[in-house]
Amino acid sequence: MYVHTGNGRLMRAESIIGIFDMDTATTEAATKEFLSSSQREGRVILTTYELPKSFILTEDDMVTLSQLSTSSLAGRIASGDPLAQST
Repeated sequence: MYVHTGNGRLMRAESIIGIFDMDTATTEAATKEFLSSSQREGRVILTTYELPKSFILTEDDMVTLSQLSTSSLAGRIASGDPLAQST
């Protein structure tokens, strides 16, 4: 199954390790350092030029920044509909 992560980008749901809220996850220094090092190493994919609401970590150690909320992304995965809207 695939999930739409924003701006026409699809990813395999099975490859997702975690979906994290940018506001709460980035309060920790370790998370900030992880995101910074991922960006320096070229492992960050932007699906938006807006302020991202979430980031997705995949099994290939890539980070995708998304304008979609964690609840929207999780809802799409849970419903099996890659384009489902959260309620």
